[in-house]
Amino acid sequence: MNHMKLKKWILFLWIILCFVSCVKQDVKKELYQIFSDARQYELISNPISATYSGNHTLNDRMPSVSNEQMEKNLKFWNSILSRLEEIQLNTLSKKDRVNHKIFLRIINSRIKSIEYKDYYMPFNADSGFHTGLARLYKAMPFETVEDYDIYISRLLDFPRYFDEQITNMSMGLNTGISIPKVVLKGYEVTIKTHVVDVAEESAFFEPFRSFPNSFSDKQKSEIKEKGRLAVMNGAVKAYASFLDFFLNQYYPNARTTLGASELPGGMDYYNFKIDYFTTLNLNAKEIHEIGLNEVKRIRTEMEEIIESVEFKGSFSDFLNFLRTDPQFYATSPEDLLKEASYIAKRIDAKLPSLFNKLPRLPYGVAPVPDDLAPKYTGGRYVGPAEGSKEPGYYWVNTYKLDVRPLYNLEALTLHEGVPGHHLQNSIASELTDLPDFRKDLYLSAFGEGWGLYSEYLGVEAGFYTDPYSNFGRLTYEMWRACRLVVDTGIHAMGWSRQKVINYLSENTALPIHECTTETDRYIAWPGQALSYKIGELKIKELRKFSEKELGRKFDVRNFHDTVLGSGSVPLDVLEDQIKDWVASQKN
Repeated sequence: MNHMKLKKWILFLWIILCFVSCVKQDVKKELYQIFSDARQYELISNPISATYSGNHTLNDRMPSVSNEQMEKNLKFWNSILSRLEEIQLNTLSKKDRVNHKIFLRIINSRIKSIEYKDYYMPFNADSGFHTGLARLYKAMPFETVEDYDIYISRLLDFPRYFDEQITNMSMGLNTGISIPKVVLKGYEVTIKTHVVDVAEESAFFEPFRSFPNSFSDKQKSEIKEKGRLAVMNGAVKAYASFLDFFLNQYYPNARTTLGASELPGGMDYYNFKIDYFTTLNLNAKEIHEIGLNEVKRIRTEMEEIIESVEFKGSFSDFLNFLRTDPQFYATSPEDLLKEASYIAKRIDAKLPSLFNKLPRLPYGVAPVPDDLAPKYTGGRYVGPAEGSKEPGYYWVNTYKLDVRPLYNLEALTLHEGVPGHHLQNSIASELTDLPDFRKDLYLSAFGEGWGLYSEYLGVEAGFYTDPYSNFGRLTYEMWRACRLVVDTGIHAMGWSRQKVINYLSENTALPIHECTTETDRYIAWPGQALSYKIGELKIKELRKFSEKELGRKFDVRNFHDTVLGSGSVPLDVLEDQIKDWVASQKN
């Protein structure tokens, strides 16, 4: 009897375990089905994203951004949110609980962005929906006649896409949701560059300049003629319409206030931006104070350098010396690019001492395109589309050489190239154990925090041996610390544009031109500037924690591999991952 009872209990327990296992499998299956459904919707609703993701089934069209489409998007993302909230987290593995947490953050942000009508402002002071389209063809195949016909169809869809954007911007003007007028002076250069008289002058004509050898002369001639018409009747027509709207309606009627808190939604809207760009539970006052403390600390280090070079004069005098002395500036675009390339190759050689795992994808150094350069930052990293034959590019701005100081170039190169954004993004693209949504995810606090931390790594790698270059590194760090002060100043505390320019110019060696363009960027892009310093401080905090806990067991290469080994993650998730890694190293 007892033996029979024991067998029954074993059978009962086995049934329970099987049931629990099935429930776990079903919950995981549902979670990944949610990821898949969201991914498919995103690719279908945004053909540009699909193209850059290596999916070429919708290369013949542009996205829809109509009000009807936005309502449809909102409904869909709310349905995804409901499904996510029904997931039983205690049945998931630790790794999938992290996936759920990150995805929940993403979906909540998408919903709030639509609810706050962010799509009424589809550009900022240096970029926008229209600024990258001239390079979209690089992510598309051009191997068959059909490929060219598909590109032609996409060009002819530009007017519809631009008209929808113009409609949204018009609605924004009517409801007080616009980019502030003060930052828009001269912005038309990003538009009118593409308004040309003949197709051959357009960047959109580039794919029609060469064809596969397998094409007959007749095919080449026919495609080129259709291409000319598509460029003029599609892309150029769209940009001409946008230029007319910008000059005659948008710019004259844009809002005269500056801060995000002045938009509908007020401080709630800015708090959303703070959360989105920092991924931490911080408020504007806390961030402002962190910034002031960092500015004070960095200023002390800068003054030590001024004393070491025996400069006779005030801090302001030294900044003026850096901004005006010809020794600190390249004399030609080629010289600036060569210097950036030389620095890039020097840091390449240092990577094995800092990382175990390095990416396969190479990167090049190139100038910022002419149509962007006047309103663009000093440099930026631009990654390739998935599946393309392009490398990554570290763009260096060669416009107005007298405002592109060489003493900043080491810090800029390490930030945008390696060990900064190229290394970080390329490693993420090669990860194989993540859901698709995380492979091309970019969270600014993580990404820009790593970029700023990479500037600091140059110290350990033997860079900044010249005191002026080290001052350049500090001025870049000071710049990011100032961002905490001025972004919250603009968007929560009523700071004026000139007060921001003055604050930057008084505390950094940035040229006045760059102080001005950066100020306009912060005004037009609330919260984004917070991500750099907040992210860097968190990474440094976690490294200090790891060094203290592990002592002689600490290996900086393993630490860096762990930071980058899961792709872009919110900072609270990164903290959990580093603490788990430290615990595993102890054991």
